[in-house]
Amino acid sequence: MKRLCLIPLLCLAGYAQAADYAVDPDHTYVTFEVLHNGTSTVRGRFDTIDGALQFDRQARTGTAAIQIDMASISSGSPGFDKHLQGADFFDVAQHPTSIFKSTAFVFDGDALTAVQGTLELLGQVHPVTLQAVRFNCYQNKRIQREVCGGDFQVDLQRSQWGMNFGLPGIPDTVRLQIEIEGVRQG
Repeated sequence: MKRLCLIPLLCLAGYAQAADYAVDPDHTYVTFEVLHNGTSTVRGRFDTIDGALQFDRQARTGTAAIQIDMASISSGSPGFDKHLQGADFFDVAQHPTSIFKSTAFVFDGDALTAVQGTLELLGQVHPVTLQAVRFNCYQNKRIQREVCGGDFQVDLQRSQWGMNFGLPGIPDTVRLQIEIEGVRQG
């Protein structure tokens, strides 16, 4: 598994007690959902995700850098996928990746409740806060390593990134969900 370093100083220096985690692509999913013309919910996911995490449970700190291959979009409909990849939506030819970089892990006591950061999409960077639905660390017996991860979500206004196609018939609000697991390295 190739380790991606999107925050170079963190990858070189690290934190005193922080452990490094590589994103497990078999247990990491980035999905979205949006109401389609007031009728049904359209869902899709991105199948190629890479990244690195650092987490210090005692200090209640962490970092995350996640890169999404936008061409890996999968809605279950090849024709719709092509439309989503086009200039009306994700403009994959001009913007092949989207990157989330954390700025802070937010805790309530020992519980991780949110990850604040920035999302680069369509060449624009805006702040987002991913709310933790759940977060846990466990010892994976099969691979003999600690795994940390959880489910996170945020409702975005797609127009903030310049994705205006279909407004107002296709709503501006899109729910982004990230289910992620990281495998402790070293």
